[in-house]
Amino acid sequence: MIKIIHGAKGTGKTMRMFTLANESASSAKGNCVFIASGKNATYNLKHAIRFIDVTEYGINGPKMFAGFLSGIAAQDFDLEYIFIDGFTKIVNHPLDTLEQFFEYLDVFSKNCNIKLIISISVQDGEFPDYLKKYSITIQP
Repeated sequence: MIKIIHGAKGTGKTMRMFTLANESASSAKGNCVFIASGKNATYNLKHAIRFIDVTEYGINGPKMFAGFLSGIAAQDFDLEYIFIDGFTKIVNHPLDTLEQFFEYLDVFSKNCNIKLIISISVQDGEFPDYLKKYSITIQP
């Protein structure tokens, strides 16, 4: 399962991700991982959530990020949620070039039984049609 929170920069996506991650950690039967670019999130997450600062791993593109996610899943068979904050900053590719990557993520999440919650900064009207099936609206 993939769910995407999207909106313009400064619309509260990251705070929504923190809230969702903390709520999920309280009710999840498995483990939660929160991936972000930078260490700012560490103080907003419950201790039970594994925080990963992706800048420490030299991710440069969707293929490297796919391998990174696979490694996380391979080392934790109890993984239930992966939260990815600031997706386009991490992957460093335009959204309109990532349709096949999201198809891969969809299969990956189903095969591994992992829920992927992703935040994407995008201006109104620039959210690709192929992602709309994953889009969710979450009240602040």
